[in-house]
Amino acid sequence: QVQLVESGGGLVQPGGSLTLSCATSGDTVDYYGIAWFRQAPGKERERVACISSPAGNTEYADSVKGRFTISRDNAKNTVYLQMDSLKPEDTAVYYCAAPQVIAPFCWKELAEYTHWGQGTQVTVSS
Repeated sequence: QVQLVESGGGLVQPGGSLTLSCATSGDTVDYYGIAWFRQAPGKERERVACISSPAGNTEYADSVKGRFTISRDNAKNTVYLQMDSLKPEDTAVYYCAAPQVIAPFCWKELAEYTHWGQGTQVTVSS
């Protein structure tokens, strides 16, 4: 079983930065590719970034490419999402997630992710 806890959300002005953290626990958590999703009011949950294990390959949604950076520190069992040049449209609840099936790549479909954190609110506003 994998447990995930997000932190680091908050209110930031447009153009600002935030770093989200996802603390993970579980016997085999190092083997899981971890993804960050977000969900804005009235919109579907979308995957914004993912980092595979063990290679650490990364994938990003087009809307955040070049602005967001995902990384992981296996010694600390933590996955990070560095968010720069934030825009009002980045406002959402951000979740980290792990898939049901361990694989050496990032799953793309929402349905493949069965372990979720509680979410952290990010609000970008002046």
